[in-house]
Amino acid sequence: MLDGLKSHSKTVGLKQTMRALEADEVKMVYIAQDADQSLTSKVIDLCNNKKVEVYNVENMKTLGKNCGIDVGTAVAAILKD
Repeated sequence: MLDGLKSHSKTVGLKQTMRALEADEVKMVYIAQDADQSLTSKVIDLCNNKKVEVYNVENMKTLGKNCGIDVGTAVAAILKD
């Protein structure tokens, strides 16, 4: 499931992902289960409005690692081709 983050164009982080969602550039979103829900709920709401698939990831560290960064991240997205 997370393999796409290594091979596709992506956003990493809340701000980048929100901008891409608002611009209708997102194919799917990954959200870390241990991220602050007050932040991720905004992403989830926008995904529901835009009909974008949302996948849960165990934790921020795992999501960050799969994005190719050394720190955790709450949100990442794969962009449309």
